[in-house]
Amino acid sequence: MQIAKVRGTVVSTYKTRSLTGTKFLLVQFMDAQGEPIPKYEVAGDLVGAGINEWVLVSRGSAARIDDGMERRPLDALVVGIIDTVTVENNRLYSKKDEQ
Repeated sequence: MQIAKVRGTVVSTYKTRSLTGTKFLLVQFMDAQGEPIPKYEVAGDLVGAGINEWVLVSRGSAARIDDGMERRPLDALVVGIIDTVTVENNRLYSKKDEQ
């Protein structure tokens, strides 16, 4: 999994039937210092994440392991909303502090 920040939404009116009802988010990956890196990806969202929230993104075949996702053509899936990130006793992110 990777840590990313939700930067926006992606709307696709016409898509394969297996993706009907799937919410898409534009996510930007974060480095180990909590800084955004210039790498973006469109990810399906299972957890209802919102703009500017930090999230856990599962990529590749792992993105299709969750129940009902096996037949969906997804390479990235938001599987969690992050509450806090701490590295070497330094808090990089706290959802509570962002509100």
